[in-house]
Amino acid sequence: MTISIIAGLITLAFTTLLTIAGVGAAFILIPVFIALGVDIHVSMATALLLNSIAMIFASYRFIKKKLIMWKTAIPILVIATILSPIGAFVSQGLDREMLLWLFVGFLLFAAGMMLLYQSKQREEESSKWKQVIYGLGVGAFAGFLGGLLGVGGGNFIVPVLVWLGYNPKKASATTSFIVIFSSFSGFLGHATVGHINFQLLLFTALGSAGGALIGSWLMTEKLKRQQVKLVIGIVLLGIAAKMILNLVG
Repeated sequence: MTISIIAGLITLAFTTLLTIAGVGAAFILIPVFIALGVDIHVSMATALLLNSIAMIFASYRFIKKKLIMWKTAIPILVIATILSPIGAFVSQGLDREMLLWLFVGFLLFAAGMMLLYQSKQREEESSKWKQVIYGLGVGAFAGFLGGLLGVGGGNFIVPVLVWLGYNPKKASATTSFIVIFSSFSGFLGHATVGHINFQLLLFTALGSAGGALIGSWLMTEKLKRQQVKLVIGIVLLGIAAKMILNLVG
């Protein structure tokens, strides 16, 4: 019971922050759960399911606020789903450690761009077909590289959309919607090899839902465009730092 409560509180804190950035919290919750003594397969299945739960709650607010760019989100979702298995297949013949170092380099570059680069904001409604084209391109990029590296495609989608000139709030909200499906797909894969600890799931699901509601409220009501961009940059730096520790540890 104590471990489940602690896990729920940690989930609440990280989900709040990462919902603002449009990135699921699974990448950091998995090692936290393992450190608390939870089986690795249970940790992975639970964390991925929590991603979906959090992003469902967050997306409800984002939809009400009309922040999700549907003409970009749907092409990204479809193409990423198709190309992710291809990326995973190609990765079998490559040095995964080298690929992960390249990904770290991308994250550091993207974080620097979020923190320092000022892109010209795009008027989404004036170029609907361009939204579809950009969605196809971003989906191909994120899906293939996500599968190649075995990491969440959301880590690619948010910075690329911001680099293309989209409002960081809309980039974050759009990615949150996509994460629902990619995380649930991953959950189904891991759930087949590990059972679910329902006590852990209960407390962490409450933390995940609460964090998503708080994070989405902060993002839509309290934070400005540049502040959201700052949060995204800090989150990307955090992901890069964690990956570096894993690679050198």
